[in-house]
Formats: sequence, C-alpha cells, structure tokens
Amino acid sequence: MPRKKRIWLPNYFYHIGNRGNRRDPLFQNYDDFLAFFHILQRLHEKTPFEIASYCLMTNHYHLLLRSQEVPISKLMAFINKRYANYFNTKYDLTGHVFEKRFFDNIIVDGVGMLDVSRYIHLNPVVAGIVKEPESYPWSSYFLYKDTKPEPPCYMNIESVLDFCDGSIQQKRESYCRSLRL
Repeated sequence: MPRKKRIWLPNYFYHIGNRGNRRDPLFQNYDDFLAFFHILQRLHEKTPFEIASYCLMTNHYHLLLRSQEVPISKLMAFINKRYANYFNTKYDLTGHVFEKRFFDNIIVDGVGMLDVSRYIHLNPVVAGIVKEPESYPWSSYFLYKDTKPEPPCYMNIESVLDFCDGSIQQKRESYCRSLRL
C-alpha cells in the first residue's frame, strides 16, 4: 500500500519529529548534537527555512519548522539523510538510523504554536532528565530566556513570542513562566 502523500502549506509551521531506529540513541555524544546543528546551518544556506523551537533528545528530536520555498518532505529528507550518513560513518554502521519517516503535524493557530513550543521545551523535564528547561543544553529554550546569545540564522523565536502580549521582554517572561510545571 502506498504511503499517504504529505500536505505542505508554505505559510504554516509544522511540528516535526523523528526517532532513532529501535529507539536507539541518535545522539551519543556532544559532537553528534553539533553535527545535527551543522547540517541545519548548511542546509539553511542553500534552502531557507525557519525553526521556532527545537529539542534534541538522546533518541529523538522535535522541530517546530516552516519552509516557505521547499516542501517539508524534501527538507526533512535532506536533514535525515545527511545525519544518517554522518552517524553511520562515524560509528561504522550500516542500515537505518531512523525508525521510520518523520512525523509532521501542521500548526494552524497561535494556541497551537504556543502549545507545541512548550511541549518541545518541556520534553527533557517530562522525561526526568532535568528539573527546569533552562538546564537542558540541546533545546532552543535558552534563546527565549536570554537575550544575549546570537541565535542561529535559521531560528525565528518571534513566530512564537508574537502570540504573547506586551513588549518583547514581557513576551519572553510570559512564555518562560508558562513553562513552569
């Protein structure tokens, strides 16, 4: 039976995720996380896209992503293929790195943007890895919390913060407060 064709609406964000094959780790050390970010950086240079929130867990990842020029399927094929090639080469493996095709859910409104971004940033807290989202180094939460770091070129946190009220600082504070369990 053929796979269901994915729908791509260029002006919408999607909650994207993928998991390691057999739930095996996708990221075994610091360099693996950096390699994934490097792939995002290089891809963005050729094919612009936006990420509003991300979280890279040990055996899966979440992205809140929008691509206005290239279908999400093509973008994700490039990301996953490049990462799988890196991973298999580094660990002298062959075969599947990812369990199956990535999942995608379209986000249709501001409530959805806020809810999905919170879900993504709370993933390591709910998993019991950290007590607070700011303690997890592999999520975009620090970009919401602190104005000092320069965000990667593909990041667009304003697309989430625009659904909060007040000045930019008030929006940041409101968003971060909303993640307290």
